[in-house]
Amino acid sequence: MSPDLHIMPPEQPLAMPAQNFQAGFRDADAPHNASPEQTMVWRLLAFCPSVVATFGLWWVMENWFSDEGISWIEGLLLALISFNFFWITFTVCTVLLGLFSLSRQHTPARPTRAQPLNVALVMPIYNEVPWYVMGNARSMLEELRARGGVHEYSVFILSDTRDDIIAAQEQASIMALRASLPPDLKLFYRRRPENTDRKVGNIADWVSRWGGAYEAMLVLDADSLMTGRAIARLTDALARDAGAGLIQSFPQLIGAQSVFARMQQFANGVYGAALAEGVARWCGHEGNYWGHNAIIRTAAFANCAGLPRLRSLTGREQLIMSHDFVEAGLLRRAGWSVRFLPRIRGSYEETPATLIDHILRDRRWCQGNLQHLKLLRSKGFQSISRFHLFHGAIGYLMSPIWFALLVMWALIGRGVDASVLHYFDPDNPLFPQWPEMTEGRHVLIIVLMYAMLLVPKLMGVAALRLTGARYAEFGGGARFALSFMSELILSIIYAPILMVQQMIAVFRTAFGLQKGWNPQARDGGTYGLKILMICHALETVSGIALTIGILLGLISAWLAPIALSLAFAIPLSALSGVTAGTARRLMGLREDYREPAITRAARHYRNELKSMIEGQSSVTPAE
Repeated sequence: MSPDLHIMPPEQPLAMPAQNFQAGFRDADAPHNASPEQTMVWRLLAFCPSVVATFGLWWVMENWFSDEGISWIEGLLLALISFNFFWITFTVCTVLLGLFSLSRQHTPARPTRAQPLNVALVMPIYNEVPWYVMGNARSMLEELRARGGVHEYSVFILSDTRDDIIAAQEQASIMALRASLPPDLKLFYRRRPENTDRKVGNIADWVSRWGGAYEAMLVLDADSLMTGRAIARLTDALARDAGAGLIQSFPQLIGAQSVFARMQQFANGVYGAALAEGVARWCGHEGNYWGHNAIIRTAAFANCAGLPRLRSLTGREQLIMSHDFVEAGLLRRAGWSVRFLPRIRGSYEETPATLIDHILRDRRWCQGNLQHLKLLRSKGFQSISRFHLFHGAIGYLMSPIWFALLVMWALIGRGVDASVLHYFDPDNPLFPQWPEMTEGRHVLIIVLMYAMLLVPKLMGVAALRLTGARYAEFGGGARFALSFMSELILSIIYAPILMVQQMIAVFRTAFGLQKGWNPQARDGGTYGLKILMICHALETVSGIALTIGILLGLISAWLAPIALSLAFAIPLSALSGVTAGTARRLMGLREDYREPAITRAARHYRNELKSMIEGQSSVTPAE
């Protein structure tokens, strides 16, 4: 098998200049496209209650402090609690708006006839299991052929694979797949000699060489899977909206087998609809992009979203890692709308199988999202685009804030007489007059925080029927209740561990320890005790210290759930990868009882290709 297999159509170049963050830019081809007037109302309903509730909490807690004023460390404590509370409240408000939006009777406008588009389904891959990717590609092509319609579709497998053995199997899979496809289905493949600029460079290479032949590109990940109906609806939406530069679908999780993955998939499938609907309402035409399962106007992307390199504090040039948020902001800056249509169903992706696999992916995302802080002052970005960038970074910075709050809470203890800090000299003028955090006040704040975290889940359950789902799809009401309680308990157990790991990710990024952007382990890894102990050492030590403090009466017993989760991080991490019967008994998923037809088709085509390729070679990539 030649390592240089190249099956591509004739090149039709499209210029893709790098953008300048120091100067605004307006695309002359972008029509005037302001957000709908009602979008501002939705934004006020999302942000204003969150701000008011946060100031209310600040006012209540301020009364607990000394009448002599608030010291800097007391102010820091107040700020940490209030900052966390704002984001929790904002999530609650967003889900509440989504619930309200789903409950309204929408009379869809009579659709205009969509203009035919030539669409490329672009799938960048890097050292992936070949038959897995090709099986997904074939299932989507077959669905599109069966559905028909006015649009034309081609699939491009854009390989950046560095492993020659996997590359050879990719090419064998391509040849086998092309031989079995009807001649009217178009499947192309190319492998770059060098993976310059990673996925950003891979997509840019395709746009600049072949993008001129395609009005739109649907960007997919290696684990993406979309029904023909979902692809056609996205294409129709772009064809009917001349001002749309990008339209993002709402990817749902599939394929979960382990305890941790099933927890994630259940949460996504049950709570995600209301949250996504709320986000879509206050975003309007200034939505975000998550890097896959979205359709993009190719010429607009080429003209407006070319990414330069960022200059670090040391003067070195850095690739923009989390490019998707930035590309959405650049499209909107240039005058194109970025829309989010969460009601388009049939858009799927997979989730990491174990806690460690999730942590490894999260470290990469953290590295990319923290880069966005450098772009907040870029010229011409819309305010909501800046908010998306800021929110992506804050999602990680919240974890060090939570950890700092936990440490301060533990030091305060159960009041002045029991506080760890009481053993320092209170006459020292640098020592603050700490609030009298009585047991009742501990309970009030902790219960309030947990309640606010629980409310979005309950509203997500309430929204299920509004989306057309029924409890019978989850195995019945009793089975759904068991799954809900299992997910709730597991999310509470794993939350402190994820908090510590995200804090580690932030510091790894800050000190330059996070290097590279390695591919995700799709099927999860198998980790021994040594790796588990190294990975979760900080959680374990922190949990044991908190537990000792609780047993000595120095720390509130209400922190016991957090202490125990951290202390048992190692066995809990091992539990996260358990599959088979245990995972299914803990949590039933809708897909267990009514599997989407496209996932069955994809599995069939994967197995077919796998058998074919393994019959040709005894060497297989690790899955």
